[in-house]
Amino acid sequence: MAQIELNDIGLSYFTIKQETEALRSVNVSIEQGEFISIVGPSGCGKSTLLSLVSGMVKPTSGRVLIDGQEVSGTSPKVGYMLQHDHLFEWRNILSNLLVGAEIRRMDLKKAEHKALDLMERYGLGGFAHHSPSQLSGGMRQRVALIRTLVTEPDILLLDEPFSALDYQTRLTLADEIYGIIKDQGKTAILVTHDISEAISMADRVMVMSKRPSTISTVYSIQLGEGTDVTPWKKREAVRYKEYFNVIWKELEGHVVATG
Repeated sequence: MAQIELNDIGLSYFTIKQETEALRSVNVSIEQGEFISIVGPSGCGKSTLLSLVSGMVKPTSGRVLIDGQEVSGTSPKVGYMLQHDHLFEWRNILSNLLVGAEIRRMDLKKAEHKALDLMERYGLGGFAHHSPSQLSGGMRQRVALIRTLVTEPDILLLDEPFSALDYQTRLTLADEIYGIIKDQGKTAILVTHDISEAISMADRVMVMSKRPSTISTVYSIQLGEGTDVTPWKKREAVRYKEYFNVIWKELEGHVVATG
């Protein structure tokens, strides 16, 4: 049984004057531990898919299932990492890491122990009592991921988490976060505009069409590398350019069709 299923999902937005169809006949099946990337034209509904999986948005038609159960609201099984880290400047790093645990009314002593362990494990051990303003952009995003992991979700939703960073930091952080997610054995869905990022981080890349959007193609990424190879190293694989070119051409076709 797949961990995440979107079965014949449709989504429309309604106003007094009209109905706007955003998604049509979206079918997705994701196994436990998979890393999925989603790319598509601007405004096609990539982030909306994450909102559907998280339970923050209900589909107009079809069903979203997690572990065989229909999603009817937000779930502790799902963690969300956004484009901006949303750290509270008046709280130190450790206190920021406990925000999700506080909201979910978890055992705070246990959550603090987990937070400190994850900080030590992933290179932030000396920063528990620093303020967010003392950290670089890449470090802040690492904190944001750890904050999500403290709440012990099974599924991570990543909504363009690197897009606000400079290019060098973005490449480095992609390697780091990919390593953390694989090390933790989480299922992950990444929304990105960056084709290279999508290919190098994912087991499969899903391409969305123009509106009303659906999943037009799914590419299973086979670069012939070992499981411990970083996204940066994957970009050196022989077949990497082939994937890039075919996905680029498909996206270009969707954009032209939209215009």
